[in-house]
Amino acid sequence: MKLLYFAWLREKIGVAEEDATPPGGTRDVAALIRWLKGRGGGFAEAFEDLSLVRVAINQEYVTLDHPVCLEDEVAFFPPVTGGRGLPAGNGVRDT
Repeated sequence: MKLLYFAWLREKIGVAEEDATPPGGTRDVAALIRWLKGRGGGFAEAFEDLSLVRVAINQEYVTLDHPVCLEDEVAFFPPVTGGRGLPAGNGVRDT
């Protein structure tokens, strides 16, 4: 799985991209983020407030319940418009 980090997420994590193999059972974006947060350090800090994080898989915006697989390219970035709040009904929640 290719993971891409943009803007302040990249700064906190310390890398722009990496190839990763999450543990078995990592079936959706929420589980992937839990695993990343568990890596500690900049990862925990970057994913502390998920209202400030957007996710795209294979260049398509997705929600936390979207499935992931090892062949995916997963990008994490701040809201493009710069706002803190999420639009109603986006399905993103801190888990």
